Amino acid sequence: MLKLIHSADIHLGSKMEAKLPKEKADERKAEVRSSFSRMLEYAKREGVRAVLLSGDVFDSDRPLKKDKEFFYSVVRNNPDVDFLYLRGNHDSLESYVEYGLDNLKTFTREWGKYTYGDVDIYGVEMAAENALSLYATLKTDAARKNVVMLHGQVGETSGVDKVHLSRLRDKNIDYLALGHIHSHTEEKLDERGRYAYSGCLEGRGFDELGEKGFVLLEIGEKIESRFIPHAQRKIEEFRVDITGTEDAYQAYQRVRAHIKCDKKDLVRVTLVGDIDYDNETLAGDLETYLSADYYFVSVKDKSLKKFDVEALAGDISLRGEFIRTVLTDPQYDEEHKRQMISIGLKALGGREVE
Repeated sequence: MLKLIHSADIHLGSKMEAKLPKEKADERKAEVRSSFSRMLEYAKREGVRAVLLSGDVFDSDRPLKKDKEFFYSVVRNNPDVDFLYLRGNHDSLESYVEYGLDNLKTFTREWGKYTYGDVDIYGVEMAAENALSLYATLKTDAARKNVVMLHGQVGETSGVDKVHLSRLRDKNIDYLALGHIHSHTEEKLDERGRYAYSGCLEGRGFDELGEKGFVLLEIGEKIESRFIPHAQRKIEEFRVDITGTEDAYQAYQRVRAHIKCDKKDLVRVTLVGDIDYDNETLAGDLETYLSADYYFVSVKDKSLKKFDVEALAGDISLRGEFIRTVLTDPQYDEEHKRQMISIGLKALGGREVE
């Protein structure tokens, strides 16, 4: 049985988009490298023959020396595993400076093919000159098992960083190994095959929530795929209604009861609901309370402070004029007016609003 790993979007050298403090950002960068090397340890234990890297190994076309040396050292020191490296939109200019590595298999802007037994693995790097024509030039053998590597967003249009699914149907593809989307998904391509994003190995920001890892392909009579959770830490987001709490500590207790994740994880909490107490420092207070419970915590306060609209509307002030303007606007219902007034009062008080 042939075993392959489908991975993508490693983003070595990423600046860590979760707005972490420098110490934690540096730690997370090192953890991204660690996740990649741990994936190779898994590959060796499981007898994986090749790792398919479907784009964006590096976060930049000009990766740092440390990250390049790390990647090529991993390749060089795992000679029994092939690395099929297809560049994506982030690392499209990476020049493969480490030559002479027999187990580093790369692609160009014309279709390339690597063969393992009865399995053919095809790949092409997408650019302006081939983004429309590459579908017509893909030729596969229906009698063999065919894996195709591409990097881009699936849809029904052609273009740079776009994967036109309709034009890949009936091409004898058994497994389309994609990169570009950072969450694992797998869907039917046609009657014969399916397409999948492996997702990234480690979430880097709060737009990359949930389980991250890679896909193990086991190929015998047919291709079986299995997602392997692998991330050192998960990033999770929780929306918590704090209506009825009487102070910041009660809000903390409410939030703490709603969070279901590991102490090592990164957590974002969005506060909603109506409260009677002052919430000017609420987000910062809860971040402080929760900081000992998780690796990193971000709190966004979208709760609304209850207020006496009629009393405030009588103010001879900018605040009163604003409230009167909102109250007399016929295009909004009462709920929208209340939300607008609450957000406006925050802004007039000098508080940060989204």
